Amino acid sequence: MRAAPVLACLAALAGPAGAQGLFDAQGLAEARFAEPTTRYAHGVFGETEEWGALEMTTMAGARHRVRLPEARVFEDTAPRLADVDGDGAREAVVVEADAALGARLAVYGPGGLVAATPFIGTAHRWLAPLPPADLDGDGRIELAYVDRPHLTRVLRVWRLEAGELMQLAALEGLTNHRFGDPEISGGLRDCGDGPEWVLADAGWRRIMAVRLEDDRLAARDIGALGEAGFAPALDCAG
Repeated sequence: MRAAPVLACLAALAGPAGAQGLFDAQGLAEARFAEPTTRYAHGVFGETEEWGALEMTTMAGARHRVRLPEARVFEDTAPRLADVDGDGAREAVVVEADAALGARLAVYGPGGLVAATPFIGTAHRWLAPLPPADLDGDGRIELAYVDRPHLTRVLRVWRLEAGELMQLAALEGLTNHRFGDPEISGGLRDCGDGPEWVLADAGWRRIMAVRLEDDRLAARDIGALGEAGFAPALDCAG
């Protein structure tokens, strides 16, 4: 059985009391998956146990639980906390899978679903997220995932606009997961020239760094994917 990883913020946002403080109190301090289930037998992480619920704790200590219907699970490793809508309060970004429609990226807050991408549309088709980040420096968070990392291998980037997740850009030939691996690989780094996502090429041989500029993705090869994996690149040693 996989343990339910917990993702918690390490510190509250700085700033004076007032509206910002209210937003902080309502935002998420911690989120974790709960209610393990085998009702969705896909096994993308090497086993068939997924999660039926999402538990969230706000900065003020209030607890909320989202329980999915029987046809859906959270097919993910851990929730990611990010201020997706720019109101100063963090939401949880997760992968949600439907038995008939496959996966989608979903954003949840204390009040429930905030927004979601469309489902892939086919059963047992998955997406592998990257860490949310303001990749282009405009003050807004971008969400990204690799669409079908074992098959299609397309990086897709989304941003919340007027309450809906809108796709900004896509780039083929990238992946961040191999079927059966217990974790999603790669991640986010900033080596002094701004943030960039770190992934593998489609053949899982080269490490690729990806930037977003003017709503366009650009990837560059930063070295071989060796026994050390992605750690040297994420530590800015590659």
